Amino acid sequence: MTTKSPEIHEPRACDAALARAFEFLGKRWSGVILGTLRDGPAGFSELRRAVGNISDSVLSERLSELGSAGLVQRSVVAGPPLSVTYSLTDGGQALVPAMRELSAWAKKNLPPPA
Repeated sequence: MTTKSPEIHEPRACDAALARAFEFLGKRWSGVILGTLRDGPAGFSELRRAVGNISDSVLSERLSELGSAGLVQRSVVAGPPLSVTYSLTDGGQALVPAMRELSAWAKKNLPPPA
């Protein structure tokens, strides 16, 4: 009688880069802010209105994080009046096709909000 040795499988592992992307973009509001900026530059108040239900302090924190990651650029335009706008960098723009695909997927596969 021949005994068959058990098959050895490598343990599953999530793609490390994908995990990092979701860790970063999955942080509350980050993806929504990036998605809002894909339509062009916006000021702080415009972003706050477009995102909705985000506090000034959280929006400021997320914009700072996205800026530090090289995805969002802050531009100050001398006045008067002085104005500040936020826009996607080349790195942020590189996310736009993926965001469009995610949006299309969500429309097709996720239930509508309650």
